Amino acid sequence: MARSSSLVLLQPTPLCNLDCHYCYLPSRGLARVMSHEVADAVAETVGSWSRHHPVTVLWHGGEPLTMGVSRMRALLDRFPPGREHPVRHAVQTNASLIDEAWCRLFRERRIEVSVSVDGPGPGSARVDRGGRDATDRALRGIGLLKDHGIAFGAIAVVSEPTARKAAELHQWFTALGCRVLGVNLVERKGVNTRTVHDDENVAEFWAALAACGRTDRRMSLRDLEHAWRYVRAELAGVAGRWAGLPADPLPMVTWDGQVVPLSPDLAGFSSPRHGRFGVGDVRELGLAGCLARAEETPWVAEALAGVDACRAVCDLFAYCRGGQAANKYFETGRLDATETVFCRNSRRLLMEGLMRDAERVTGKACARPTD
Repeated sequence: MARSSSLVLLQPTPLCNLDCHYCYLPSRGLARVMSHEVADAVAETVGSWSRHHPVTVLWHGGEPLTMGVSRMRALLDRFPPGREHPVRHAVQTNASLIDEAWCRLFRERRIEVSVSVDGPGPGSARVDRGGRDATDRALRGIGLLKDHGIAFGAIAVVSEPTARKAAELHQWFTALGCRVLGVNLVERKGVNTRTVHDDENVAEFWAALAACGRTDRRMSLRDLEHAWRYVRAELAGVAGRWAGLPADPLPMVTWDGQVVPLSPDLAGFSSPRHGRFGVGDVRELGLAGCLARAEETPWVAEALAGVDACRAVCDLFAYCRGGQAANKYFETGRLDATETVFCRNSRRLLMEGLMRDAERVTGKACARPTD
């Protein structure tokens, strides 16, 4: 595993003001806030890493905005601007709590904003603790971002993927002024046990989204851009080099200083065999120190063995890079499994959707990775 990362996730609080039906987080009712000591320990490593490469700190809850502007500002103050390279900040928010004060902070600190909102249609799964739909509140927050000239991206969770749904999402988010859209199909993960088992509709969903993105380029599509980068690398004959690179850490530091060095969705969970998913307290070891000891931790070693297993059997390994340990664990109970429903829906069937769209444009059959 690599010893540094260009992206660090921080959970300033596990608390969320919403209670979305598909949420996987176990402690979203816990009102706790990250201390300055935890932020200081992370900031020290982030500052050191910025000598070598840019670093983005992504504030990701829970709902980060539940902690209030003053507390967030105080945590941001602990971080250096960067040394040879910049340290940037980003926030993932449901947007329902955005107000003028938050917009001033976003502009002042140049914080990149991504909004969790699922698009149009009745029966939204994004509800508050009283069961009330939260979409209108998110749209009010987005309206304030636009009033202040703050660009935003979005992540939408899709429970019933179809070609029609893809077209609706693309049209809605483009009209909203979204800069980049990521799509997460509902996953069996954490406390959520639902997932999507519909290969044909999933493939058609991705094919339709690819067609929308090809004909209207006003909005970037996160998942498809990732796939097209891989396709271009394959055509250039360089994708094979990606397979041999060290596994990228994606460290998550929880509100209480625990470090999860990869697959941040494991944060807050425990395994009967491995105990709590973590490698140490950032206040005691520092973030770099936690990453340095990660491979010696049994659960991380098992997860890396799963990456090796994927490398040995998966024809798309250079694209998916071994999947996510969290999905493997929550679907199979182990971290060293190979194919999951998640990687089938969001990698293999996404690639199938791209091929279908290409065939419809060119009238020619495309070679599948399994050919």
